[in-house]
Amino acid sequence: MNADLLKDLLHDVRAGKLSVDKALYKLKTLPFKDIGFATIDHHRSLRRGFPEVIYGPGKKAEDIIKISENMIGEGENVLITRLSPNKARVVKERFSKSDYYPVSKVLTILLNPIKKVGKGRILIVSAGTSDMPVAEEAAITARVMGNDVETLFDVGVAGLHRLLDKMDVILGASVIVVVAGMEGALPSIIAGLVDKPVIAVPTSIGYGASFKGISALLGMLNSCASGVTVVNIDNGFGAGYAASMINKGSPIKGRVKRKNTPPLKKLTFF
Repeated sequence: MNADLLKDLLHDVRAGKLSVDKALYKLKTLPFKDIGFATIDHHRSLRRGFPEVIYGPGKKAEDIIKISENMIGEGENVLITRLSPNKARVVKERFSKSDYYPVSKVLTILLNPIKKVGKGRILIVSAGTSDMPVAEEAAITARVMGNDVETLFDVGVAGLHRLLDKMDVILGASVIVVVAGMEGALPSIIAGLVDKPVIAVPTSIGYGASFKGISALLGMLNSCASGVTVVNIDNGFGAGYAASMINKGSPIKGRVKRKNTPPLKKLTFF
């Protein structure tokens, strides 16, 4: 259940349109629902601002459909990642209004219009076309989470003039996700040019010594540019999610008052 539906429920109770018992019945699935093979976290949207995301690998298409049906029943949009084309065909037969993106293997079922929560624009940059599946996963995740998203593909360091030609686009972004394989140099270059958060995504693209993304991962972790944040190899979803959280900000509401604590003692170094 998302925040808007919960507010409507409480307003209906206050207005006398819904009895307390009926409201209680609707709330019984909070914070989760056990459907036997899965325990669905319906409370996540209220806690995190976005519902649980379905990870496609390791699940049968029928199981994905059942999870999706339960989420839709609670008024949630559905985001499924890493969904194979064969499973996607089965899921799309059940949900005709779903959209499947074969490059990134992401499927969305949008029950509700996406509410814009981002304060600025998220830019997704990929070094090469082989990095596009991971970059598209990040872009779709950020869009579904309510952000304006722009993409800039195939601007890696092998042809740096391609990147410099797009500096107006890069400088206009609020958060930048940079996806690269091989030696993973692109995030360092971009981070050295901007004063915005840069989230680096190493991909498993590269020849033998790239070690399936480990070289790019280590290169990004050792970035010379300050402030680069690195996610796991091929984790476009994680980067898009993090970029969305940064872009919408986290205003503190109802700050909890704490008791006064004694000041720290001055340290003396010998």
